[in-house]
Amino acid sequence: MEENKQLDTANKTQIKSREKRAKRKLIAKQSRVWYQFHPSITLCPMLLAICLFACAMPRIIVLDDPLSPEEHLNLGVAYEKKGELDNAIKEYDRASKKLPIAYLYLGNIYFQKNELDDAEKYYRKAIKKNPENADAYNNLAWLYFTKRENLDEAEKFAQKAIELNPAKKLIYSDTLEKIKSIK
Repeated sequence: MEENKQLDTANKTQIKSREKRAKRKLIAKQSRVWYQFHPSITLCPMLLAICLFACAMPRIIVLDDPLSPEEHLNLGVAYEKKGELDNAIKEYDRASKKLPIAYLYLGNIYFQKNELDDAEKYYRKAIKKNPENADAYNNLAWLYFTKRENLDEAEKFAQKAIELNPAKKLIYSDTLEKIKSIK
């Protein structure tokens, strides 16, 4: 009787093994069929591996700008000389956060681009941030001369530039004379 029990147990074990193998084969077959009908799924393991690799990579975040405001200003000048005005604007804008003179440079760029309203805005900012900036007054006066508007104010700005920086009197006087000639 004991032998019968052992045979029954062995038969049951074999049957269970066969059932498990049959299930595995069926699942494998279904998987292959599914992959055949969905070719994009074959990419999934690859995409998953890429994602896991990319997610595991350390990230470097720069919290401080490695360039000083003066270096941004110099870089803007270099871009301006190369004719890359949009890059120059970006650099002058970065410099303007700490250096008020950058507003003058921004005004000059917009003047070159013939965007006179923006140029005026930045010349006025340069004057507001540094009321001792004679070049900003002169450039704003020249802008008004170019636009042929606000000529009385332009004359005052040119005179203020001469007053602030007598060393550049010849340059600023030229602006003043041109304004007076069309008034």
